[in-house]
Amino acid sequence: MTSYCSLVFLGIFLPAVLVSYMVLPRRLRPWLLLGASYALFWEMSGRLLVFLLFTTVSVYAIGLGLDFIRGKEKSGEEKKGYKKQDKKRYKKLRRALLALGVLLELGILAVLKYAPFFAANVNQLSRFLHLPLTVSVPSFVLPIGISFYTLQAVSYLTDVYRGTIPAERLLPRLALYMVFFPQIMEGPICRYAQTAGQLWEGRPVTWRGLTFGLQRIGFGLLKKMVIADRLNPAVKEIYGNYISYDGGIMALGMLLYTVQLYMEFSGTMDVVVGCGEIFGVNLPENFRRPFLARSISQFWRRWHITLGAWFKDYVFYPLTTSRRLSGLARRLRKRFGSHGAAVLSSGIALFAVWLGNGLWHGAGWNYIFFGLYHFAWIMFENITEPGVRRLTERYGINRESLPYRGMQVVRTVLIVCVGELFFRAEGLRAGLAMFGRMVTDFSLASFRDGTVLRLGLDGKDFFIAAFALALVAAVHLLAERGVNLRERLAAGNAAVRLTACLGLVLFVLVFGAYGAGYIPVDPIYAGF
Repeated sequence: MTSYCSLVFLGIFLPAVLVSYMVLPRRLRPWLLLGASYALFWEMSGRLLVFLLFTTVSVYAIGLGLDFIRGKEKSGEEKKGYKKQDKKRYKKLRRALLALGVLLELGILAVLKYAPFFAANVNQLSRFLHLPLTVSVPSFVLPIGISFYTLQAVSYLTDVYRGTIPAERLLPRLALYMVFFPQIMEGPICRYAQTAGQLWEGRPVTWRGLTFGLQRIGFGLLKKMVIADRLNPAVKEIYGNYISYDGGIMALGMLLYTVQLYMEFSGTMDVVVGCGEIFGVNLPENFRRPFLARSISQFWRRWHITLGAWFKDYVFYPLTTSRRLSGLARRLRKRFGSHGAAVLSSGIALFAVWLGNGLWHGAGWNYIFFGLYHFAWIMFENITEPGVRRLTERYGINRESLPYRGMQVVRTVLIVCVGELFFRAEGLRAGLAMFGRMVTDFSLASFRDGTVLRLGLDGKDFFIAAFALALVAAVHLLAERGVNLRERLAAGNAAVRLTACLGLVLFVLVFGAYGAGYIPVDPIYAGF
C-alpha cells in the first residue's frame, strides 16, 4: 500500500504532479489532478477502482434526478391550479430517490465491509441455538478509502436533496471531489461546497502555499515517522502477546497505542492538508488539539472533526428534528423537565450516532463496544452536568481555575485511553482480558526488571519519541493560546525561518523510522 509518507509519494509522485501542474495552463490543471488521483487510486486498489467509478456515476445521475424533480416542483408552483397534494407528491419522489441513492452507496459499503462479520455472527448464533442454519462467509477486498468516499457521496446527495447545493452538471468536477488524491486514503471527509469549486479552479501555485504546505508536511512526518512508527514494534508486541505481560505493561501498551494512533492519524492529516495547501486547496481540519479537551463530548469535537460533523448533520440532527422524536421530547418534558427530556430524547439519536461511529471504524464487536463506550460516557456527562454545576457553585469551586481544568483534562485522557485499548485489541474478548489484567494484576515490576526494554524499543527509542512528543505538545499548547508558529516564521527573520525548516527536515531524516530493518507501517485509518 502506498503511504502519503512514503518516498514514492513524497519523492516521486507529488513532485511530478506539482511540476506538471505548474507548467500546464489553468484550464488543464483540474484534469491533471483528476488523472493523477485515479492513477494513485489504481496503484493502491487496482481493479477495485470500478467501485469508486460506479459510486461517482450513480451519485452524479441521482443528483441530477433530484435537481430535475425540484425544478419540476418549482415550475409547477408558478402555474395555476397547483395544489398541496402536488407538492407532497414531488417531495415524496425526491425522498424516494434520495433513499435509493443512500441505500445504494451504503449498501455497497455494507456488503463489502460488513457482510463477512454479520455472516460469521449468524453462524455463531445458529450454533448456540442448535439451529440447522449455516451461512457461507464471504471474503472481499476493500477499495482503499471506501468508508471515506461513501460518506462524501451520501453528504453530496443529501445536500442536493435539501437544496443546499445544486446538482453538479459536469461529471469530471464531481469525480475530482470524490477522488482528490491527498484525501482519498484517510480523509478528511469534505462537503461538496467546501472543496469542489477550489479543486476545479486550477489555482496557481504560490510561494506562500508551497512553503506553508511543505512546513505542514514536515510537521506531519515528524509525528508519523519519528513518533508513531517508532512506537509500533512495542504496540504490536504488547497487543499481540498480552497474555505474557502483567497489568503494568497493559497500561503502557494502552498509552503507547493512544499516542501512536493520534500521531499517525493527525500526522497524516498534516501531510494531506499540506498537499492541499500546495495546490491552493483549503481542506478542512480534522484535529484541534483533542488531548486538551475537558470532556468526552469536547474531545470528539476536536478529534476526527469531519467525521463527527458528518454524523451530526446527517444522522443526529435529522433524528432529533424528526416528528416522532420531537413528539417524544414533548411528552418527556412534562414528566422529567426540560433537561431530562433533552437528555433522554437526544440520547436516542446519540445512540444511533455512536453505534454508527463504532461500525464505521470496523466490522468487529470491539468497534461496536468502542462506540457504545463513548456513548455511555457522553450520556453520563449530560445527565450529571447540572448536579456538578450546583456542587461546584455550592462549595465555591472555580471551574475555570487551572487545577480544575487540569483535573478535567487528565480524566478525559484516561477515559479516551481505555477506549483506545478496546479499539486496538484483537477482538472484544482480548480487550476485556487486557483491561481485566490491567486492573487486577497491575504491577511496576516489569519497569524495574528490564521487560519494558525488551518490547522492541530500547532506551534511545523511548527518549527520541518522548522528545519529539514534547515538541509536538509545545506547538499544540502555543496554538491553543492563539500563537500560529508558521505565521510567526513567515513574518520573521529569513535566517531563523530557514534554520527552523532545515532543523525540522534534519530531525525527521535522522530520527525517522525508516531504512534497513524497518518494516513499513500501513496507515491505520486507511483500513477503515
